[in-house]
Amino acid sequence: MLVHPLIEQFLEMMAAERGAAGNTLAAYQRDLEEFAGFITTKRKTLANVARPAIEQFLAQLSQSGLAASSVARKLSALRQFFQFLYAEKLRADNPAATLETPKLGRHLPNILSMEEVNALLDAARADDSPKGLRLQAMLELLYGAGLRVSELVSLPLAALCIKAGGTHIEAEFLAVRGKGNKERLAPVSGKARQALADYLAVRHVFAPGGSPYLFPYRRAEGHITRQQFGVMLKELAIAAHLDPNRLSPHTLRHSFASHLLEGGADLRVIQELLGHADISTTQIYTHVSGERLKKLVREHHPLSRKT
Repeated sequence: MLVHPLIEQFLEMMAAERGAAGNTLAAYQRDLEEFAGFITTKRKTLANVARPAIEQFLAQLSQSGLAASSVARKLSALRQFFQFLYAEKLRADNPAATLETPKLGRHLPNILSMEEVNALLDAARADDSPKGLRLQAMLELLYGAGLRVSELVSLPLAALCIKAGGTHIEAEFLAVRGKGNKERLAPVSGKARQALADYLAVRHVFAPGGSPYLFPYRRAEGHITRQQFGVMLKELAIAAHLDPNRLSPHTLRHSFASHLLEGGADLRVIQELLGHADISTTQIYTHVSGERLKKLVREHHPLSRKT
């Protein structure tokens, strides 16, 4: 499928100048092509469309029941796209610059309790097959280092800094390339190192011909996909007697951050570990901890109990 030339130029700029990741570029492309298709029905083009058409597009999205956060994301894509066209003198204005972002309600991330995390890990450790050892290693890294699932599945084998064919892991940190192509150090706990060593001993089962990825898979991507790992996690939740609908790869990242905060970790440290560019993103976990504390008081304090 052909990409609109102006959208293609914008995506090339985002990749070259801002280091946007493949998933980010794909999201921008989907949002912008959806808008381009909408204005085609209005006999407008990306080069001459005006603010009213953008307002109609956003209104249609809201009326269709799309979440305010998704509408806001699409508006952000349009703002950046038209700002690019304006900067490149391909348009005389940015028609989306002053449009108001939809108001977003505070959404507290879903997290697991320590007991639930342990149940999940115990269920994974019950399977010592190559697939089971692989899942254990992925879980230990995801929860133990707070990785994004996209970072986890695409980890290169070289990130572990071990010799070819080796299984012994000494490094306590690994280099992770996250959003915006920014690199950060992620901790590797003792349990994660052991789980990785056990997995590396059987990794050849998944990559008999060799692979640059830590978690290889015989598909175009060359590694396990986010969707595959999501399915694996839900199956594990059932085995651990947990509600699979409450569990996603991101739930473990949220749990990592929330449990650190509850344990007394500094918010700035958590921001660094998660790879958040803005600490306001990390501050959501202070609200999660507050909500959990209030729930504990309601359920266990004598004055809160119903008589």
